[in-house]
Amino acid sequence: MEQVLTVPTVSTEARLEASPFLRACRGLPVPYTPVWLMRQAGRYMPQYRAVRARYSMLEMISTPELAAEVTLQPVRAFELDAAIIFADILPPLMGMGLKLDFVPGRGPVLENRLQRAYDIDLLATPPAEETILAKTLEAVRLVAAELTPRGIPLIGFAGAPFTLASYAIEGGGSKNYARVKALMYGEPAAWKRLMTKLVTVQVDYLLKQVEAGASALQVFDSWAGAALGREDYRRYVQPYSRMLFQQLERAGVPVINFSAGTAPYIADVASCGGDVIGVDWRMPLGWFRQRIGEGRSIQGNLDPVALLAPWRELKARIDEVLAEAGGRDGHIFNLGHGILPETPPENVRRLVEYVHARTMRGEAL
Repeated sequence: MEQVLTVPTVSTEARLEASPFLRACRGLPVPYTPVWLMRQAGRYMPQYRAVRARYSMLEMISTPELAAEVTLQPVRAFELDAAIIFADILPPLMGMGLKLDFVPGRGPVLENRLQRAYDIDLLATPPAEETILAKTLEAVRLVAAELTPRGIPLIGFAGAPFTLASYAIEGGGSKNYARVKALMYGEPAAWKRLMTKLVTVQVDYLLKQVEAGASALQVFDSWAGAALGREDYRRYVQPYSRMLFQQLERAGVPVINFSAGTAPYIADVASCGGDVIGVDWRMPLGWFRQRIGEGRSIQGNLDPVALLAPWRELKARIDEVLAEAGGRDGHIFNLGHGILPETPPENVRRLVEYVHARTMRGEAL
């Protein structure tokens, strides 16, 4: 009688949980340091530019098939250890009642920015699936259906309450954040109402991304460091960021707490929560590690401009980051901010391959 051999199968969930990225998020041993890059789906890629030439930014993020395709482009082109859903941090404000447009040469513009405390009371807090965010949730489902069986994690994301509040009040980018601070200082009760509403909307949106298939989350506080000193951060931002991260603990997936320009008070930022603290490039990784403390993973922190340098210089900068990481588990290699449009794709390929090879720890786990 012929003997039939049975080959053990690994469940999709087990394969995903064994990914170097998710293991690094949890501080577990990994076969090599995982890599993904903020804005890895973007203008530096010819494939992205081909899509962008045909569609506006709003069309891309509100068409699930387009958003899914753009999300997958860098994962197909490079050996990245995670994908991040292609979206923008501002559409939640659309669901709350603000009108968003992406104006060439100016960036995002909110036509009906918040001007009075009364405007805050008019903001809605609908569930994500009842707004334009439903399109992003569908894109998450499409991407997860392709990547999860392959053991490649998908990161969902959203903006932190302060960064969204800044856009809503300023109406776009700002040099001095005067309007934001006028509300913070002059009408603290209105500020509290705004930040509380933003926490409600963002927690719902992030949890819905996990339900749709995201296996990790990142919260971007892109403007806090540019706008606020330590005491203002502690008084006007920290309570609400802490509230958000506490509510995300029930997501059941790793959460990355990323901020830019917050080195002077990174310990305060880290105290808000998150399994992983994402940091910018302005101080060495080891410096950040000392202030964040043990028991947390860290993500970063190559200067994005280094990717424009010749390979010898880029390699030296990568080595500096890896040396600061010290070969310890719980490090995810990333940039200190988003990848620049001028970045040569070949440099991205070489970076990913080099980090993997340089940090190989022996037999895969």
